[in-house]
Parts: sequence; structure tokens; C-alpha cells
Amino acid sequence: MTRQTQPQPPRRLRCAIYTRKSSEEGLDMEFNSLDAQREACEAYIASQKAEGWVCLRDKYDDGGFSGGTLERPALKDLIADIEDGLIDIVVVYKIDRLSRALMDFSKLVEIFDKHGVTFVSVTQSFNTTTSMGRLTLNILLSFAQFEREVIGERIRDKVAASRKKGIWMGGPVPLGYNVKDRKLIVGPAEAETVRTIFTLYARSSSTAEVIRELDARAILTKTGRPYDKTSLLKTLHNKVYRGLAVHKGTAYPGEHDAIIDAALWDEVHDVIANNRVKRVAVAKEPSPALLRGLIFTETGVAMTPHHTKKGTRRYRYYVSMDAIKKRPKAEIRGPQRLPGGMVEDAVVGEIRRLLRTPEVAAWVSRTLRKDRPDLGETDISASLTQFDDMWKALIPAEQARVVRLLVARVTASEAGLAVDLRHEGLGAIAALMAPAKPEVA
Repeated sequence: MTRQTQPQPPRRLRCAIYTRKSSEEGLDMEFNSLDAQREACEAYIASQKAEGWVCLRDKYDDGGFSGGTLERPALKDLIADIEDGLIDIVVVYKIDRLSRALMDFSKLVEIFDKHGVTFVSVTQSFNTTTSMGRLTLNILLSFAQFEREVIGERIRDKVAASRKKGIWMGGPVPLGYNVKDRKLIVGPAEAETVRTIFTLYARSSSTAEVIRELDARAILTKTGRPYDKTSLLKTLHNKVYRGLAVHKGTAYPGEHDAIIDAALWDEVHDVIANNRVKRVAVAKEPSPALLRGLIFTETGVAMTPHHTKKGTRRYRYYVSMDAIKKRPKAEIRGPQRLPGGMVEDAVVGEIRRLLRTPEVAAWVSRTLRKDRPDLGETDISASLTQFDDMWKALIPAEQARVVRLLVARVTASEAGLAVDLRHEGLGAIAALMAPAKPEVA
């Protein structure tokens, strides 16, 4: 008697449907593009029920996301569930719903293969587990990427043609303008602020000076932030203020009105050019030794600045006279050679720390009380904390003068650096950075 075996049911295959739409247009409709994609995928999965296919309830819908990037929330959720072993098959309506970029798609296929997941397109029948399926996939992806690049070229050509006609094509709106009906319209109050910025720079001697004046007047950028060097120079170079539209470095007459006239624009850019020449000249000068005549070893021997050159690079040091005169090692104590930049940064850091201590603020307050009775200890402490801002605004030669004003002696030993401050210098620096003395009527 022959026993008949019952056929085994097919293995249950969990199918995840992924849908995507590049724009948000129409997503608020009762039956939108994502719903249409899902309906087609569900029908295909139902047709494969005999093979054990079952549709998962979880939805992976990316509405309003481009296929040119993998930075999509639903796609990230899909990948996470694949890595957790919750999915066997990924079903999409068309392969370009998953990605339009060949390199991105190859990364996704690699993830699918690693976790034993099959990829299926409802309208383009193939299986990624076979070499022929992979070939078909690559061909389809190549066409999808080609289509995406053609669309990009059309958009770029349209932008270029519009810019040549002076049309505003979007982006951050410059200070001084508002956008109405896709056109730049001059805002009178902000436009006056822009003219003030240009006028201040035309009459200034440095960018730092203008930034301090803008801070004092509480003048902010379009986004509500204080001006720094980058945002200020970006404003001064923005040809929109001359009534121009710029595309890839070429300026065309714009549809909008100019805020800055040619004379003020030229005056400002002459100042910028002169400042650039001065900075180059200063950069070519050897950096002054901040601690010349101030730094000694623990035995009281002076350390003098020296430098060496390797190619075009210049290396600075402070070397003790013991080492220079090659005195017997038995008479030498402490470090004999220190990197110039490192030891100078350490001394400036120690100055910065000491200026912030309550003891120094109290001493300076007592010292200045005779000449500046209007200043309290709180005002003095606040002014001393502004040392960093003052230091950054100084050129190297001025920094060297400030160090000589503040530092009496620096002693280098095996234990580190000891910095002795000049008390009279502290008072002078505090008075310099303190608020101006009120005028008596």
C-alpha cells in the first residue's frame, strides 16, 4: 500500500510595499499617487498568494521626497526593518520609485542581498537574484538616471535664461529687499540699513572696526544674527544691491531697483582692495617675538628668539643663552629650547585666565577708582572679559605692545611657565576696554 504525502504549504514571504512621490502636489487628495502605487502593488502580491506572499500592514510612503537621494524617512524605516529580518520581499510600482541614481540603487541592492531580500517591480518584471535580472535592473536604472539628469539640465537652462533676463529665481532674500509676486521689492527701512553698512565701511580703517560699530548700533543680518567678518563681506560683495542679477559669476541687469549707487559701491571696494594689500604686506612681515626680553629660565638666564627655515616654512623658537653660548651642562637647569608659537599661546592664555579672576578685577577697580569713579567693580570685570575681542582685532605688532604692557616676566622651568603681570599695565588695559566716560553737560 502506497502512502501519499501531503504537499507542504509554501513558505510565508513577508512583502513590504514602498511608495514615493517627488512633489507634495496632490497628496491631500482622497486618492493620490501613493494610494495608486500601493493598490497596484497589493494586487500583484495577492496574485502571488499561492507562492506564500503576504502583504505587511506597515506603510513605507515617502511623499514629497526626491529619488535622487537616500535621505528619506520611510526608506530609512524600510532599511531598518530589513536589517532586523522583518522583510523578505520589497515591492514597488516602478524601480525609479525606490531610486533614480544608479550608485544609490547599487547600495540598496547590496543591502537586499546581504539580508536575503528580493526586490520586485510590478511594472518591470525581473528578479534581482539572477544575473539576467541584475543586467535588466542596471539597464532600467541607467535610463532612470538619464531621465533625471535631463530634467536637471532643463531646470538649469531655465534658471540661466531667467537670470540673464534679470528675473529673481529664489534663494535667501538679501537685507533691504522683500519678495512679492516672485520679484525683489525694496524695503525702505532695511534699504537704509544697507546704505549705513556701506557708508560705515567706506569711512572705516578695518573690518573689525565696522563690526564693532554695527554691534553698538544693534544692526543685525536678515536672519537676525550679529554681523561677523564673513557676513559683512558677503553683504559688501552682493551685486544685487547694484540692481544686478548674477549667474555663475556673470552679472546681468536685474528687474529690481538698486539700493547702492555706483559711487558708494566703488568707494567701498577701493577700501576692501586697500585693506587686502595691507593684510598681504603684514602677512609677509616676520611675526614679532611677543616675549622678547621677557622670558627667562629658572636660573635667570635670558631666552632669546631664534628661527630656522625649511623650504618656505619658518619655525620660531626661544633659546636660552646657556645653550647659545654652549655652557657646561652641569650649570644648566630647565628647558633650553621652546617652540615660539606654543609658549606665546600659553602666555596669552595665562593672561586671559588672570584677567578673569576676582582678585585682579578688585585690584584694578581700586586703582581706577580715583580717575573713573563712575566705574564699579562689575563694569571693570565685564571690560576685562573683553580681552579676547580686543586681542583678535590687533595686528601682531600691536599684540606685542600689549604683552609688554601686561607682562613683567615669564619664567620657564620643568614645572611649566610662570607669568608675572604688571599691575600698572592691568589698569591701562582695563581703562582702554572700559565704557567711555560720560560727558558732563
